[in-house]
Amino acid sequence: MSAGRTLRLDNVHAFYGKSHVLHGVSMEVRPGEIVSLLGRNGAGRSTTVKTIMGQVDAKGSVRWGDTELVGRKAYEIAHLGLGYVPENRDIFPKLTVHQNLMLGEKSGSKKPRWGFDDMYRMFPRLKERQHTEAGVLSGGEQQMLTLCRTLMGDPDLIMIDEPTEGLAPKIVELVAEYLKELKNRGIAVLLVEQKLAIAMEISERCYVMGHGRIVFEGSPADLRANAYIRKEWLEV
Repeated sequence: MSAGRTLRLDNVHAFYGKSHVLHGVSMEVRPGEIVSLLGRNGAGRSTTVKTIMGQVDAKGSVRWGDTELVGRKAYEIAHLGLGYVPENRDIFPKLTVHQNLMLGEKSGSKKPRWGFDDMYRMFPRLKERQHTEAGVLSGGEQQMLTLCRTLMGDPDLIMIDEPTEGLAPKIVELVAEYLKELKNRGIAVLLVEQKLAIAMEISERCYVMGHGRIVFEGSPADLRANAYIRKEWLEV
């Protein structure tokens, strides 16, 4: 059953041309859990997610259940049940909100876990603006739309890069509730986030990255108790 798959990275090295960015990253996301990947800008967090999605040259192993992902194209990886919400909110600005969601729909005979009604119930603002061109939405609304469009593809694991970046506190709370809803529906989440508060509140486990390596793995309580790691690798 696909929903029971674990994502495992084992000794992953990643490169942009000759630049060596990830240095032996090993980590995992188990079925139905929320895991946060923390660290300062430039630590390698976004590169890790792009590597999983086949967008960066890599060595080592990225396994989704029994399937090796290294060497596969991004669209093949998406078809295997992995969703990716990039930091730059890749919406289609000239299409309406509803049309953007339609593009995310998964074809096939299996009934997806999510539909338009789910999206509009979770984010009433999108329902109000369903016939509006996505390019005129606020940053927060575009973030909601990107998250929802990815969900329409019915992934078993969703990777979200900085979903609260630049959002008002009220919208940040909404995103946190949304992520908990994913977990309740059995979807695993790998969250790349700089805001420690939201990550600590909703995650079961945290990884901290520094200079392209994992420097800490543990529960939010473990991280709260580790002043050295927070000071050395997280606090500005």
